[in-house]
Amino acid sequence: MNSQIAKNDESSKVIGDAKSVYNQAYQENYEKDKIQDILKQAKDAYVLIDPFDDKVPTSISAIKAKGNEVGAYISIGTAEKYRDDFKEMENFIVNKPWDQWSDEFFINSTTTGILEIMKARIDQIALWGCDWVEFDNMDWIFDQELRTRYRFEVTEAEGTAYYNELCDYVHQKGMKCMAKNTTESASNFDGVLYESYPNEKNWWDQQGATAFLNAGKLVIINHYNENNCAEVYAEYKEIYNQNLSFICEDKNLKKYVHFNE
Repeated sequence: MNSQIAKNDESSKVIGDAKSVYNQAYQENYEKDKIQDILKQAKDAYVLIDPFDDKVPTSISAIKAKGNEVGAYISIGTAEKYRDDFKEMENFIVNKPWDQWSDEFFINSTTTGILEIMKARIDQIALWGCDWVEFDNMDWIFDQELRTRYRFEVTEAEGTAYYNELCDYVHQKGMKCMAKNTTESASNFDGVLYESYPNEKNWWDQQGATAFLNAGKLVIINHYNENNCAEVYAEYKEIYNQNLSFICEDKNLKKYVHFNE
C-alpha cells in the first residue's frame, strides 16, 4: 500500500455535496456511534448501521426522519460466526479463520449457493427500509498474500462478477450500493468508503476515488486513531475536493468525530 499522498490535478472538478457520516456498524479502536446519539445528532447524513444487530432495525425509520440515508453493513467477502446464517455459508468458505478477525472466514466459492444467502440478506434489508447496502471485504479477492495464506479457490473474475451481481440485485430492490476500499470493476456502484490510517493515508487507487467524485457519487473516508482529525480532513480535501465526506476516530476523545454537520 502506498502511504504517500499525491496531489491529483483533476481535484478541481466539483460535483455533488459532502455528507456528514455516522458509523454504528464497526469500530477499529474505540466505540462506534451509538443509536441514541445518532437519533439526537444526525441530520441529512449517511448513517451506516449493522441492521442485524439486535434492536437496530426498529430505529431505522426514526433515523431516516431527519433526512438521513441509512446504509446497511454486510460482509460479502467473509462469513461471520456470530451471524444467524453462518451454518448456511460453511460450504463456501476457507477452512481456517482470518488471523485478524478470529470469528470470520473468507469466502472461497462465489458461483454456488453464496449468492442466494447474500440476496436473502438484501431482501431483509430492503424490507427494513434501508437506502444503501455497504459491501465490506469486497476486495478480499485482490489480496495475493491472503490468497496464498488461505488458499483461495475463487478467482478475481468470479469475485468481481459476484459483487456486481449483488449490486445489481440491490438496485432491483430500490437501494444504492456502497463499495468498500476498492472501485475495481465497480462502475455500477453508487459510492465508495475507504478506511484510512495515520501511517497509511490515500493508499487506494486515487483515480478510482476521483472518478467517483467527479461522477457525483458519494465518496467517504473513514480515518482511524488520529490526533488531529481536522488536519487530516483538510489534507484529504486538498487531494480531492470539498465534496469528499469524512469521519474520523479521534485518538483523544476515543470516539468518532463527524464533519459537515
